Amino acid sequence: MAFSLITGMIERTGYPLLGEADLDGFSDTRNEVVLFFTENPERFPESNDVAMVLPELIKAFEGRLQAGVVNQDFQHQLQRRYGFGAWPALVLLRKGAYLGVITGMRNWDDYLHLVRDLLNSEPVAIPGFKVPVVTAPADSQEKEHD
Repeated sequence: MAFSLITGMIERTGYPLLGEADLDGFSDTRNEVVLFFTENPERFPESNDVAMVLPELIKAFEGRLQAGVVNQDFQHQLQRRYGFGAWPALVLLRKGAYLGVITGMRNWDDYLHLVRDLLNSEPVAIPGFKVPVVTAPADSQEKEHD
């Protein structure tokens, strides 16, 4: 992972950088976790903003959440697994079961409200990965008659 505010956050907080082999072990053995999907912070600069907010969220929920940062090498595979379509993303899990996702940068009050609601909810089915479907206008599909 290239140096960024994300790297600094990992060094300061000690949040684990999770590879494919240790992600399930991390999430399945802890009560409630948040997985931080950063993608490339050069392409998605909001990831650096979320890196500054995440430790404060962990503090605000008084240790209820444990954070892990998903290694960039397989974030896209896991993006399909968790069904989100925007970066950065915070995926919340309870003992490995999906609670929900928060994408993009939000204001502080929104984060508090969304995280609180997710932590107070029951696990749900992971939404399917959505592929945008574009249809041609009806008039372009009509054949001209001579």
